[in-house]
Amino acid sequence: MFSRFCAAVALAISASAAHAAPHPIFVLNSLDADISVIDPVSFKQIKRIPTGKEPHHLYLTPDDKSMVVANALGDSLTFIDPKTAEVQRVLRGITDPYHLRFSPDMKWFVTAGNRLDHIALYRWQPENAAQPLFLVKRIPAPKTPSHLYIDTKSTVVYVSLQDSDELTAIDLNTLSARWKIPVGKMPADIYLTPDDKHLLVALTGDKLVEVYDVTGAAPKLVKRIPTGNGAHSFRAFGDKRHVLVSNRAANNISKIDLQSFTVVDTLPGPGGPDDMEIMPDGKTLLVTSRWARKLTMIDMPSHKVLKQVGVGKSPHGVWTLDHVSRQ
Repeated sequence: MFSRFCAAVALAISASAAHAAPHPIFVLNSLDADISVIDPVSFKQIKRIPTGKEPHHLYLTPDDKSMVVANALGDSLTFIDPKTAEVQRVLRGITDPYHLRFSPDMKWFVTAGNRLDHIALYRWQPENAAQPLFLVKRIPAPKTPSHLYIDTKSTVVYVSLQDSDELTAIDLNTLSARWKIPVGKMPADIYLTPDDKHLLVALTGDKLVEVYDVTGAAPKLVKRIPTGNGAHSFRAFGDKRHVLVSNRAANNISKIDLQSFTVVDTLPGPGGPDDMEIMPDGKTLLVTSRWARKLTMIDMPSHKVLKQVGVGKSPHGVWTLDHVSRQ
């Protein structure tokens, strides 16, 4: 079965990339301070890339040329070629980059300082090879800013505050906070619907996703969606209609309909599921199994775990250049 699956995935990747060679899969091993590079056809680890301490999250540069890995405890960013898996450069002096985002207009690079309780706003200036990131402002954000999301107009940054059970919004025009509200227990990842109207908040300290209407001057809670214990990380399904959320303690993954705000499917997620990626075939889900030190491959139509690949300690982010849309 798995050999047929590999052949199908390889064919889908090849077609989507216009017959180009498939690109590597990257898994961030937070407690090993390195990255596992996985071959997308054989699904075997082919090498490890050293990083700074505690690499948790990653993001692609606006020009698609670099995958940026945020090393939270290493106070650095590692830039990696997403096609060749070679390190391009390391930027040091980036204080406590836990989570990271580029604004859609390519002007801003934002980091959440999870350990030091701040949000850092950098100007993205790729033409300056010596200093591609220029620190404009650090905004205090107690307590424990966790995950970020930026609206499609590049006007507001939403931030979950994990240890104060709050959600805040920062205006990118005024560089100041718009509002801050209480939310449920231990908010982690957040997801803004493609129309910028609703913000979903995963409550890792509960078994819920909260939905807020953010179109007005202040957000309004419109629904609480039961998912599973430890609701933690989102991944858009690629159809602008659904989003996945990993339920870390429940060891499963919920598929949420963004029109009805209800769970319409539940997938397996062994070993403490965390971050996710969806392959170009739209059927194959990759998820880091945080407690099992594995990358897990799931066939979504059949709800079957196809394979697990051993990686490093506490695998967190997972990403590949070949994937379905982020919306």
